[in-house]
Amino acid sequence: MSPGTKRGLWREIGVQLPFLLWLIVLWMMLWGQFTALSAVTGIAVALFVTRVFRLPTIELSGRINLWWAALLVVQFLAAVVQGSLSVAVQVLNPRRAPGAAIIAVPLRYADDLVMTHVAVTSSLIPGSLVVEADRDSRTLYLHVIGVRSLEDVERQRAGVLRWERRIVRALGSPAQAARLRADERAEQDRLGGTVAGTSPMPHRPRGAGSPGSGSLQGSERSQGSGPSEGSGSEEGRR
Repeated sequence: MSPGTKRGLWREIGVQLPFLLWLIVLWMMLWGQFTALSAVTGIAVALFVTRVFRLPTIELSGRINLWWAALLVVQFLAAVVQGSLSVAVQVLNPRRAPGAAIIAVPLRYADDLVMTHVAVTSSLIPGSLVVEADRDSRTLYLHVIGVRSLEDVERQRAGVLRWERRIVRALGSPAQAARLRADERAEQDRLGGTVAGTSPMPHRPRGAGSPGSGSLQGSERSQGSGPSEGSGSEEGRR
C-alpha cells in the first residue's frame, strides 16, 4: 500500500470516526444499557450501517465560532417564537386566507453540511418547510405561507440566505467564512462608492431665482413698460 493510499485511508477513518461514535452512543441509548455488550453490538451495527448503506462522506469544518454560535441560537429561538405568532395570526384571521407558495433558494456558500443546517433551520421555523433539496445546484425548495406578492417571495428568500450567512459565520469552514467576509467587504465598498458618487445639489446664491425666472421677470418688465411707451407715442401724436 502506497503512502498516499495510507494517508487517504486514515483521513477517511478520521472523518467517519465521529459518526461511528455517535451511532454507538445512540444504539446504547436506545437499549438503555451502557455495558460492554451493548458497546460491542453498537460497534457492529455502526459498521454495518456505514458500510452497507454508504453515503457520501461529509467533512466537518473543524471550526466553531462561539460568539456567532451563541448568537445563532438566540436568533433561532427568537425566530421560532416570531414564526409561531405569525402563523397563529394568519390561521386565526377569518377575513384573509394565508397565501402560500413554493420558492427556490440557491445557496451561495453551502457545502453538504451547511446546506443540511440551513434546511433543518428553515424547516424548524414555523411558516416554512423544505420540500426538496438539489445537491448539485445547492438549491433548497421551500413551502412558505404568508406570501401574497413578489415582494413577499423575495423577503422569504432573503431570510433563508440570511440564515445561511449566520450558519457560515458560526460553523462554516475557514474558506467559507473568508468568502463571506470578502463578499461583505465588497458589498460595503460598493455601497460606499455609490454614496460617495452621488452628485450634491448645486449651490445657488441667495436671491438667485430659478433658470426660468429671468425670462419671466423680463417679460413682466416689458409688459410693465409697454403702456408707458404707448402713452408717450400717443402724447406725441396729440
